[in-house]
This record gives sequence, structure tokens and C-alpha cells, in this order.
Amino acid sequence: MPCSARKARLLLRQGKAEVITRTPLRIRLLCATGETVQSVTLGVDSGYEHIGLSAVTKSKEVYTADMQLRTDIVALNSERRQYRRCRRYRKTWYRPARFDNRRKPEVWLPPSIQHKLDSHVKGVESIHSLLPITDVVVEVAAFDIRKIKDPSIEGTGYQQGEQYGYANVREYVLYRDGHTCRHCKGKSKDPVLEVHHLESRKTGGNGPGNLVTVCLACHGKVTEGKVELDMKPSRGFKAETFMSTVRWMLIDRLRKRGFTVAPTYGHITKVNRAKLGLPKSHVNDAFVIAGGNGQLRSATHYMLKQVRKCNRKLFKGDRSHIRNTAPRLIRGFQRYDKVLYDGVECFIIGRRTTGYFDLRTLDGTKVHASAKASSIRLLERASTLLIERRLALLPALTDGVSAPTIR
Repeated sequence: MPCSARKARLLLRQGKAEVITRTPLRIRLLCATGETVQSVTLGVDSGYEHIGLSAVTKSKEVYTADMQLRTDIVALNSERRQYRRCRRYRKTWYRPARFDNRRKPEVWLPPSIQHKLDSHVKGVESIHSLLPITDVVVEVAAFDIRKIKDPSIEGTGYQQGEQYGYANVREYVLYRDGHTCRHCKGKSKDPVLEVHHLESRKTGGNGPGNLVTVCLACHGKVTEGKVELDMKPSRGFKAETFMSTVRWMLIDRLRKRGFTVAPTYGHITKVNRAKLGLPKSHVNDAFVIAGGNGQLRSATHYMLKQVRKCNRKLFKGDRSHIRNTAPRLIRGFQRYDKVLYDGVECFIIGRRTTGYFDLRTLDGTKVHASAKASSIRLLERASTLLIERRLALLPALTDGVSAPTIR
């Protein structure tokens, strides 16, 4: 179980413990001790971009974290697929197509969704390595996408989508926009209409939300960059689809790892959070999900961020003959190393072969744009999961709810 910072310092000074990890500070006792532990409940506020984690005992909150997931996997895989296809069209044109002789496993998820599911499990297991977790409570949700789009839908309306009765997507988009250019509103008098992708097809798709009607004259100006459309693609329902897809997969995977898992739902979390007078946030939701109802809140919380392990792209891509020649280590430092600069803990985000580094915190706050290697000190080596310790700025709670004084 966690101990006070003073006790940890004394144990280390007396040689009765050794440091295992620095953030969060974890020590291993080198002497015999009892095995009495408290029951700890872990609350997981699952999400598409952020995961809220909170470990709570009967008396206090012992750990809280906000985990930020990767959102660049779709774009990176799309770029990789684009270059691969182009290369194979040039060099292996004589080989038969392979798209129709591959079979996916029975339980298959797209890489981006698989990463997010794995990250949820990784977050729970990382806390389990710190604390004796006895119960895990996970907030799950199922979303009715059709009901979100059209609240009045019912009955047979679910069998007739928004494109029902139209020959294809193009015909539907033209009818939706009234066969009128969305940019010039028909002022160009051009009778030829085109369906334009607001976002690149490789990442935005061919759905109606990413398509808009423009005339031939405006379409040429848009593609040449002379005109910029003021319309944006629809937000989509990626987060809702993700939660509906992996909710039971997440619970099953945690149970297979030996955790006692119980599901809960967003409306329950909302009611309990309102009773405590807490604002909406991932860590507050996780605290409520874990059964928090007046325990002493943690004065610090951790910000976790998932990053890619390495960049294996050989060429930059914009100009194919320019290679990626940046070495992995420069003056003994690499990207995503945690360093100390002028008393501030930060991460190396950019590096130069001359020995200067771009230093920032995990939320993007710039510490120094070009710090010398001699002015920084290595704290932790790079990892795919970056961790930063912060003060928890807790709001005023309702009467009867305790909170530590933060200085």
C-alpha cells in the first residue's frame, strides 16, 4: 500500500528499500514485512481519446490519472497503404492481386480500435502493478447512431437509411444540396456539378457527411487551392461506434486476466457526480465510478500519454529522394526522453543534430525551443507511455465532502 513521502525517504536512507520506478515513485522493501493490505477499487472512465482512472479505498483516493490515447493511427496507416500500393503498381505489376486471398481472424478489430482497447487493458494493468486492486468498475455505453441523427426515428425507419431510395451516394448528395453549388450558390451559371470531398478520401471516407456539391468552375478553384470552402466535414460518430463495439470485449479481457469487473453506465455516473458537486472531467468521473462518495481526494494526479514507438519511414515522402537520416541518439538523448531543464521536468519533442532540443510538457506547453544538451539532465528513458506528475486542482466540494489543502 502507498506510504507517505517522508516514510519512503527514511526507508531509502536507511537502506531498507530500493527505487523501482521514478514516476510514480515506487519502492521495493528489502526487509521482511507484513502482508496486510486494504481493498482498493479502480474506476475506469473508458473513452475514445481519454481514459479516466481512479483507485479508491474506504478512506481516500490513492491514485488518479488521465490517459491520452493516440489519434494518429488511421492517418499513418492510410499513408503507409498509399505508398505501398504505389510501389507495388510500379515494381510488382505482374503479380496477382492479393486482396481477395486473405482471411481475417474471427475476432478482428481495425488497428486504431485495437490500440485503444489494448490501451484500456494496459492502463488497468499498470495500476495493478502499483496497487492491490480488488475490484474494477468500468463505465460502458451503447449508442443508437440512427437515433442520434434522427430522434424521431422508430419502427421500420431503422430499415430505411438516409440514402434509401437513391441509386448511389452521388445522387443523394446532389438531391440533399438541391442540385446547387454550395460555394457560389449557382452564381457561376455552370450547369456541370461535381461531388467534392471535404477531407481526403483516404482518411475522411466516401460518406455523405464528407461530400458536398460544387460546380465545375468552383471545383477547379478548390482543387488548385485558389478557393477555400467554409464547410467542414461532419464530426462523425467514431467515438460512439468505438464504445458500442468494445464495451463487452473490454470487460471480457479484464476478467480473463483475473480481475473482478463490474459494469456501470453514464447516467449513474452523472447523478452521483452531481451529488458531490464535481464538474465534468475524466478523473472526476473515474472517482465517482470507483465508488467515491466523500473520500479524501488525491492532491496529485498523473497525466499519461500514448506515443508511437519509432518512425520506420525511410524517406520523407514529400520529396522522395530525401531520406530520413536523423539518428536515434543525439548527445545521449532521444525523442520522448524525460529530462530536467532549469528545475522543470519536461520531454524532448524535437531534436537537432547540432545538439539542441525542443522541450515541452505533455499538454504541449513549450519549456524551451532550443535547449543545449549540456543544460538538460536525463531523468527517464523514452517509452510508449509517457507519465507526468501534476497537482490536482480540485474544485470546492459540497458540504460533508473532504478535500486536502493544496499549497
